Amino acid sequence: MKRTQEAVPARPEPASSPGTPWPAWPAWPAGRILIRQADGGDLGGLRDFLSGLSLRTRYLRFFAGAPASAAMLRIMAGQRPDADALVATRNGVIIGHAMAVDTAGPPGAAATEIGVVVADAWQGRGVGSGLIRALAARARDRGATTLMMEVMAENRRVLAMIAGRWPDARHDRSGPYVTVCARLG
Repeated sequence: MKRTQEAVPARPEPASSPGTPWPAWPAWPAGRILIRQADGGDLGGLRDFLSGLSLRTRYLRFFAGAPASAAMLRIMAGQRPDADALVATRNGVIIGHAMAVDTAGPPGAAATEIGVVVADAWQGRGVGSGLIRALAARARDRGATTLMMEVMAENRRVLAMIAGRWPDARHDRSGPYVTVCARLG
């Protein structure tokens, strides 16, 4: 069963349990924003979404400006068994994508590593935060206790959002990258 929820900024995390629909949140004035699990039917929409991203946005998310390969599109559409992939849509058009892969975090804690990207026109409007809240809730449901993110050090907007959400997160810088580890609570 697909799980969906409408996203709004500054909303508390939804209580969720596996197999139940996410609670509905009020629609934004700009139109209905829906967060749902990605699937194979999203391949074309993901290709269009990624091709519509600015070179800068692609670089900040993927650390490269190159377009996604067919294999990457399949992974983003949730066709990798160990990945949790979500899309945010407005009127059926993908405006955001998020993905998590469970791993062992420091020091061996159950962790999930996430990546999020939002269409340029929707950045700073709560879509990315909504996707992160949804991924975090789903990761907790799977038993993860730590959220890990690789962020370009120059991506101040995302680092500020992380600091606001997880002020006690650990930040380890290695060259142009910052690895952030936050406790899921």
